[in-house]
Amino acid sequence: MTRTLTTFALVAAAALAGCDQSDHTINAPGPYDPQANAANNAAPVVLPPSIVASHKYRCKDNSLVSLDWLSDGTANSARVIPQGGAAVTLTQAEAGGAYTAEGASLTGDPQAKTITFDGKSCSR
Repeated sequence: MTRTLTTFALVAAAALAGCDQSDHTINAPGPYDPQANAANNAAPVVLPPSIVASHKYRCKDNSLVSLDWLSDGTANSARVIPQGGAAVTLTQAEAGGAYTAEGASLTGDPQAKTITFDGKSCSR
């Protein structure tokens, strides 16, 4: 029994002797980062407008129009995808007015059952 305790004490002493007793301080600023200042001075990120409503409309000529009504809280816009065409983003110059873009126009609002897109009457 005495021999076991002596062996245990020697093993414990050897384990503690291997510990490094030096001071382990960490430098607060760390290594130089040339991008840190650029990241701190970067412009804030502006999120894209949120989708208020999304509807599909069938026009009188039997074509389809997909329409996402967008709003960023201050201005309203709409993203229109005519059948077989590319997406067009139209903006509203004044509240309650028509949405316009180069070569395209839209009248209506997110709650409307019918809209007019490029002179064609379309309904949900």
